[in-house]
Amino acid sequence: MLNRKIRIAVFVSGGGTNLQALIDAQKSGIIKSGEIVLVVSNKEGAYALERAKNNNIKAVTVARKNFATVDDFENELLKVLDENNIDFIVFAGFLAILSDRVTSKYPNRIINIHPSLIPAFCGKGYYGLKVHESALEYGVKVTGATVHYVNEVTDGGKIIAQKAVEIKEGDTPEILQKRVMEEAEWVLLPKATEDVCKKLLEE
Repeated sequence: MLNRKIRIAVFVSGGGTNLQALIDAQKSGIIKSGEIVLVVSNKEGAYALERAKNNNIKAVTVARKNFATVDDFENELLKVLDENNIDFIVFAGFLAILSDRVTSKYPNRIINIHPSLIPAFCGKGYYGLKVHESALEYGVKVTGATVHYVNEVTDGGKIIAQKAVEIKEGDTPEILQKRVMEEAEWVLLPKATEDVCKKLLEE
């Protein structure tokens, strides 16, 4: 179909800085094979929802605490994805772990950005500042970010892209987190999103 775009849902849990990088990339034409049509937050009141609304993107909250079981929570997520005809999902600071009931329905159609060079500092419990604290404690000289496909293993899917970021003398976890975002995450995620959308259009 001519001029078809991949329909993207961005999953978020917090402030949405990576979502903003995706929105900006869409506006500037870096992302042209897909369009962000939905933002889903698993946290009520996440600022990322405001970013979506400010850019006329549909925003919904599906909070785990509002459902009796994980199955009910995931059924609601799948229903929302279905209702919005979503082709592709981008985790942009999404802190919930989804089971293979969800991931198997979107094989090679979910990607995540992780703030380290996988396989370092990844897996269960490694998210947010914890990743950067661990990198500094360990004394590595280089860290970075990784975009990977999402499967049933936490941070275990095939790697799509990585970018290294230098660790500097005097770095705190907060300073390092900001540098990794600016130099790696906000560059890698939009580019990987476009690459995967392009690939999906060719299928």
